[in-house]
Amino acid sequence: MIIGMGSDLCNIERIQNSLDRFGARFEARVFTEIEQAKGNRRPFTKAGTLAKRFAAKEAFSKAVGTGFKAGVFMKDIGVVNAPSGAPTLALAGGARERLDFLTPAGHEAVVHLTLTDDHPWAQAFVVIEARPLPAG
Repeated sequence: MIIGMGSDLCNIERIQNSLDRFGARFEARVFTEIEQAKGNRRPFTKAGTLAKRFAAKEAFSKAVGTGFKAGVFMKDIGVVNAPSGAPTLALAGGARERLDFLTPAGHEAVVHLTLTDDHPWAQAFVVIEARPLPAG
């Protein structure tokens, strides 16, 4: 069953402006170390790489129905890659707590994430699925 959906469209140039203006302070406040490292490995497309991750954070906050309040912070939502290479989210703190609260008893939450960009836009969609746990 679907327990949440969210999407976000982020302007890459807005992220570039924040990088130019605030630099490492902006990155440290918004992005996990894994996300920062990924952006740093892509110097020519760093703003686009980070903009997709920014959009993913926004999309997740919409999917759980809180936005960035009620203990859900950007830094607690991190884009990582599954072993297959597909993007997904690693959650901590209030973001993890909110997802756990929304997940019905006897189910596990599975976060589906898709990212795309076409300058000057980056986009993310999040679908949160509750799958029944195996019996026994």
